[in-house]
Amino acid sequence: MTLSFRFGTVGSPIGTPKKPGGSVGAIAFSKSIGLQAFELGWVQSVRVSEETCAAIKQIASEQGVSLSVHAPYFINLNATADEWPRSRKRLMDAAHYGNLAGAADIIFHPGSYFERPPEEVLKIAIPRLKGCVDELRKAGNPVTLRPETMGKSAMLGSFEDTLEMSKQIEGVLPCVDFAHLHARPGDGTMNTYDEWSALLNAYQKAVGKAALRRLHIHLSGIEYGPKGEKNHLKLEEADLDLEALLRALHDHGCAGRILCESPIMEEDALNMKNAWMKVSGEME
Repeated sequence: MTLSFRFGTVGSPIGTPKKPGGSVGAIAFSKSIGLQAFELGWVQSVRVSEETCAAIKQIASEQGVSLSVHAPYFINLNATADEWPRSRKRLMDAAHYGNLAGAADIIFHPGSYFERPPEEVLKIAIPRLKGCVDELRKAGNPVTLRPETMGKSAMLGSFEDTLEMSKQIEGVLPCVDFAHLHARPGDGTMNTYDEWSALLNAYQKAVGKAALRRLHIHLSGIEYGPKGEKNHLKLEEADLDLEALLRALHDHGCAGRILCESPIMEEDALNMKNAWMKVSGEME
């Protein structure tokens, strides 16, 4: 039996050997330790050749590892008119080369409110994002663009923001970072079974029950203050109630991928996998 969720890391696991190294080595190493998903961490820029993409796609296919891409941090759907073309190019490059590498999902940080109301910002962000999807589809590129839920209240990327983008644009779905959603209010809320259940109900209502079977999740422990996220932490050092979250996911029939961003990446990814097997009763 295969597990409902595939587990992996965002960026190369710490134990990835020097040779072959890189993403190819990271994918092979991930599979060797029991992980079946991997997110290419192209977070500074997209500097990859078509040859490298072909090699990544081949090893992932051989190893049965599902791929996604974390696009560069410097993307802002609410950028000024002067800045937007550069932001857009970063997202489109990640989508182009990600597709060549065999990634199905492109994760990105949606940007900042710049102290403007979310509803005003979404009026700018949604048409821009739709333009990106339209261009990708014209080029025959099928990737799903996934705005990530962000951990600071000043950032575009509340749960509601990402759902609104997803409702209005076919080909867009959230990347649900549950640690960020716990940190964002700054007061320790969003950390109970009932809160996670309400969130999953809202997700289903907005984008349909089938979308719960292809969730893309980021997860780690997290340190936060009144303004939200400060740092990612090891699971054992954080107050995130992992068991309550996994129970909510299980009870709502969820499936997909869970990518770990903890400082001890692959160790906590495997801890998450083991915790899921315990909660769900699933075996590999």
